[in-house]
Amino acid sequence: MDQNKIIVFENKYIRRIWHNEEWYFSVVDVCGALTDSPDAGAYWRKLKQRLKEEGSEVVTFCHGLKLEAADGKKYATDCANTESMFRIIQSIPSPKAEPFKRWLAKIGYERVQEIENPELAQERMKELYELKGYPKDWIDKRLRGIAIRQDLTDEWKERGIDNERDFAILTAEISKATFGLTPSEYKNLKGLTRKNENLRDHMTDLELIFTMLGEKVTTEISQNEKPDTFDKNKKVAKRGGNVAGKARMETEKELGRSIVTNQKFLPDNTK
Repeated sequence: MDQNKIIVFENKYIRRIWHNEEWYFSVVDVCGALTDSPDAGAYWRKLKQRLKEEGSEVVTFCHGLKLEAADGKKYATDCANTESMFRIIQSIPSPKAEPFKRWLAKIGYERVQEIENPELAQERMKELYELKGYPKDWIDKRLRGIAIRQDLTDEWKERGIDNERDFAILTAEISKATFGLTPSEYKNLKGLTRKNENLRDHMTDLELIFTMLGEKVTTEISQNEKPDTFDKNKKVAKRGGNVAGKARMETEKELGRSIVTNQKFLPDNTK
């Protein structure tokens, strides 16, 4: 899952999605975080039914938005914005309600700040990686890679690519040409079995560098040639990856070892 779409409250994952210029949060996830219910979905269905019977209009403000589940697929999920979520929380008897409200308000405020000053978002992400134990030089590469990736996806959107499946196919083309492995094959190599594990968070410095190179070259070629079909974009992605792949192989010859590794960069004390 995209890290920007997952936040954590007391070790509980809360999924969210940017919709209508604001964050919407998974109601089921919030119910699970506040109640520790073994079946948060059932808890929310009962609560929703009770709210409807009481004539509460808060349920009507929930939107069925597609969020990624543990199986990697996206399903329509009841989501509410910050204001509606506050009203739902009032109906959940939990000692965590007040701390959660403060946490939720802070999340919303930080988003407003980040819109006004995007550098704050980067600083917060840097702090998150530092708390996980990553060294500064690795964090700098990771954040630079995120910026390069965003430039690439923006370029693909300019070329008419507008769905995640196509993004995944093009990304696989770059990765295969760069490393000889698709992202899913790479995750298997590193033993990353959980859906929410980000491959790039487990890459070494050199793996990150060649990932950036393949994606940056792909962006530059695309901006120069402006491919107007999906097949043309696939060819550009492969060419960009080939540049990084050749550089990787030359580096491997000089170092006498493979850049592609099953090593997880994530320090042992992080999860």
